[in-house]
Amino acid sequence: MSAHRFSRRAFLRGTGVSMALPWLESRNVWGDEPVRDKPASEAPVRLAVLFSGNGFHSREWWAKGSGKEMELGKVLAPLHDFREKMLFVRGLYHAEATKGNIHSSQTGNLLSGAPIASGGEIRSGTSFDQFVAQTYGRSAKVPSLVLGCERSNPSVHKNYSMLYSSHISWSSPTSPTPLEIYPALAFDRLFKDATGPGDRSVLDAVLADAQDLRRGISSSDQQKLDEYLESVRDVEKRIGNAGKRGELQGWRPTLDKPDRARPADGIPQDIAEHMRLMCDILVLGFQTDTTRVTTLKLNNDHSALRFPNLPSIQQAGNGIDYMIHHLLSHSDADDWLKVNQFFMEQTAYIARRLEAIQEGPRTLLDNTMLMHCSSMMAGAKHDNDQLPVIVLGGAGGRLKGGRVLEYQGKSDRQLCRLFMSMMDKMEVRPKTFGDALTPLEEV
Repeated sequence: MSAHRFSRRAFLRGTGVSMALPWLESRNVWGDEPVRDKPASEAPVRLAVLFSGNGFHSREWWAKGSGKEMELGKVLAPLHDFREKMLFVRGLYHAEATKGNIHSSQTGNLLSGAPIASGGEIRSGTSFDQFVAQTYGRSAKVPSLVLGCERSNPSVHKNYSMLYSSHISWSSPTSPTPLEIYPALAFDRLFKDATGPGDRSVLDAVLADAQDLRRGISSSDQQKLDEYLESVRDVEKRIGNAGKRGELQGWRPTLDKPDRARPADGIPQDIAEHMRLMCDILVLGFQTDTTRVTTLKLNNDHSALRFPNLPSIQQAGNGIDYMIHHLLSHSDADDWLKVNQFFMEQTAYIARRLEAIQEGPRTLLDNTMLMHCSSMMAGAKHDNDQLPVIVLGGAGGRLKGGRVLEYQGKSDRQLCRLFMSMMDKMEVRPKTFGDALTPLEEV
């Protein structure tokens, strides 16, 4: 188990606010005991799981080769710069998820491999991100940050609750982890110690403490602190502006224009801005070690999102808002590929930001496992006999990228074996998990 403890973390503090500090070369900030001639602590490993629903373009999800020579299918093109830090895993699956062959029955156990209850009952399994959060994650201020960009769907589809297709993170077999889709509330979860009215900036609240700290750290740490505070300020400003534009995703009213003023609900109506804000909040959580475990559900399985921000190839002059995501997934058209790449651009953006943050001899990406997955290979077929999975990052030097791992046609190809391997790199080692008895040796 990690030696880091939240109780000994270093914070910037203000009234009702605390901001955990990023890695600094001249200070012990991450909860370890000061050691002579060892001024800075080693960064912990972080876990991020990104999910996009309805699978991918069936002919363009592939990778071959290794290292700098790795070739990628068009879906993965946005990740070209990270090939040497990518693990492309093909052929793993969940046996239990093949039994229902519908969105909810394939998604509710994506991170657990557990049997799914139907007929009105809600039962899945504790997801591996929450298994980590309940152990390793407890060393951080926020054991787990669970984010989303589309509301949960409480309806029923073919005898399965759509809550399964709306949640990938489960705190227990009967409890999907509460999903935060409001960027402002996710931001507050990281930095505010108490909820309540008031619009005072988190950054303004801690500036006096930050100025005191600045006097006692190295010049390079001063620059790192300034960059960190500026990134917090940028996210605050963008959250304040979110929701002011009029683009609307998901279901659209039958009227061409609303017949009354739209009530403010705090959710950005520009889906690109919404996703980007959530990506930045994920990075801030890791940068300060406020959380070590985050899931980001970019959309639901059986999603109703639309993408007016993406120019349509098939309908020139229009955005890709003529069809909801779920229906668009039942084709291999150019617009479907473009939406796939949009999701991968979010992962690439997170990776690029993590790579730019230095934590001693490694980057934050080197200290992270960033997984992107879906609960089926292609929406048109609902095929989940092999699941699309990639992992970026180095897990603190414990994970080697630039590889394609092929398990199709092999025995013991449970996806839960990958989860066991990833947990192992965070010093969380259950004897079994889901339907897996052993980790993947190659990982």
